Amino acid sequence: MTDENTTPFRQFMYPPGHPRIDDLKGLDAYEYREAAKTPGTFTGGLIAGWEPLYLNDFTGVTSDGQTVEGLYPLTPAEPGEEAPVADMLKAAEALFAACSADEEEKLRYPVDAVEWQTWANPEFMQFDTGLRLEFVSEQVQQAALDLVRASLSDEGFELTHAMMLINGFLGEVLGLETILGEFSYNFAVYGTPDLTAPWGWQLYGHHCAVNCLVVEGRMTVSPVFHGAEPNEIDAGPHAGLRSFDDRVDAGTDLMALLSDSQRAEAVIYEQIVDPAMPEGRIHPGDERHLAGAFQDNRVIPYEGVRVDTMDARTQEAVIDLVATFLNILPEGPRRAKVREVREHLNESYFSWIGGTEPGDVFYYRFQSPVLIVELDHHCGVFLDYDVPQRFHVHTLMRVPNGNDYGRAWVRQWQRRRI
Repeated sequence: MTDENTTPFRQFMYPPGHPRIDDLKGLDAYEYREAAKTPGTFTGGLIAGWEPLYLNDFTGVTSDGQTVEGLYPLTPAEPGEEAPVADMLKAAEALFAACSADEEEKLRYPVDAVEWQTWANPEFMQFDTGLRLEFVSEQVQQAALDLVRASLSDEGFELTHAMMLINGFLGEVLGLETILGEFSYNFAVYGTPDLTAPWGWQLYGHHCAVNCLVVEGRMTVSPVFHGAEPNEIDAGPHAGLRSFDDRVDAGTDLMALLSDSQRAEAVIYEQIVDPAMPEGRIHPGDERHLAGAFQDNRVIPYEGVRVDTMDARTQEAVIDLVATFLNILPEGPRRAKVREVREHLNESYFSWIGGTEPGDVFYYRFQSPVLIVELDHHCGVFLDYDVPQRFHVHTLMRVPNGNDYGRAWVRQWQRRRI
């Protein structure tokens, strides 16, 4: 199991007066947004690389460039698989009531708006979509969180809020509270909240992005990004809060169950930074993960070991790993998605990069026609280390072949009404 000791992140803090931190002090989100664009800087390079991907026509992540059709028929939720739409509707109405007229106008978009695709996980703002929560009243902040809480499972809300709390904690530790805060996040609502028609919401900012859509009692939550540097709060009122041990352990538990030949097939690179990797395999911001921000149409070929070559016990360990990501969904939609994943398990793959011994850093990906999940250990961004550490974790979840943002369902809904 994962070491429960306090993460050693404080030994990697920049010394007092270091320009990496001091040059950012006092900037607010909008000032930093402009500073981040500076050519030749780390952030400027990331933005330059992502800009060509902004707001492209959406097709969805695929394995070979061709969308698999028919995976997401729009039918009402099965009994026991319903989303908590009534509770969500009530929370959305309370959010609108808390907003001024100008705030509500800025908050709301059409259900098929391209702004869905503006989410990002860095600390610098690329798109100012919806309301910036740090600049609205506490009443609006809490109403937005209440909508998140009404939509997700208890575990899902706690994990999402934990990313925000850890972000605020990091800002306090570094003295960058105006850039890294608990509410340094954008929030938007898409569509008109309704019991059956499609609508949803979006929360995004540093190390946290969640996109949620409901229609006909069904729910999809994707893309989802949860990450943290560090993955633990070691002081203050939230001391002891720690994230991702379940996802880390699920990966190493699964690898331990594989046969030697299956493990050799799963490991596509033996080192987390491997000289055998082709140029570009490690992205300066995303590092090893492939399904991140602005990758809505990326082709991600299947790699690793096929799940249908595993014995029944090991296949259940795959489901257990997937469940650590799907537990953000409320009970009904979670049950529906697990069923869907099981139906396509014989078309699924599991891949791994890095070491497999206790304490090693690594990357893994489960990929099927209906779900992609990734976990990656990263290098320092606001802490000073250039070798990935276990306390800096990025995790991602997408619904490939066209149903990120519930887009496949929305398009079917719209076609029926032409």
